[in-house]
Amino acid sequence: MWMPLGAVLAAKFWQKYGNPNMSRIGKKPINVPKNVKVSLTGNNVQVEGPKGKLTFAMHSRIKPAFENDVFTVSAATSQKTDKALHGTSRSIVANMIKGVTEGFTKELEIQGVGFKAQIQGKVLNLALGFTHPVEIEVPEGVIIKTPKPTQIIIEGIDKAKVGYLAATIRKVYEVEPYKGKGVRYKDEVVRRKAGKTVTK
Repeated sequence: MWMPLGAVLAAKFWQKYGNPNMSRIGKKPINVPKNVKVSLTGNNVQVEGPKGKLTFAMHSRIKPAFENDVFTVSAATSQKTDKALHGTSRSIVANMIKGVTEGFTKELEIQGVGFKAQIQGKVLNLALGFTHPVEIEVPEGVIIKTPKPTQIIIEGIDKAKVGYLAATIRKVYEVEPYKGKGVRYKDEVVRRKAGKTVTK
């Protein structure tokens, strides 16, 4: 039986990737480890594991389900906004499960003469060449360590909190491209620029 080329390609795509009207990320099931407890109250998801507990209020257009140690989410329609919510909701829950079992870590490095960091209780003290030290309060659920004055390690079970705090610290003194001074992520590649030369 003859079929138009477009229909053939669509059928092959459907067979390989599934329903194109669904988020490819959102439709992936999440296998929940035995040491993690998942509770659903309406659209509120609670995940509890060895490292702690996290909760997430899912959008009303997304429906969560948990059965036989498998967590899934489904969208109300195939509209663009619902597909975005579908994939995002699935990613958030997957990160919650990883957070309560393994945790998340971000590491920063400081470069510059006299530049250093020191944790004092729940406050990170940064000396970055300004006229006064910069103090950043550490939020609940996040731990900061400074094994060396030029090294900052951020740990926590909430990926968003860990990432936001790392970005906030980095933004205090972003790496300048000439001497490379400032705060950067570990293994971050900074494009350097050549300084101006004075010619006579």
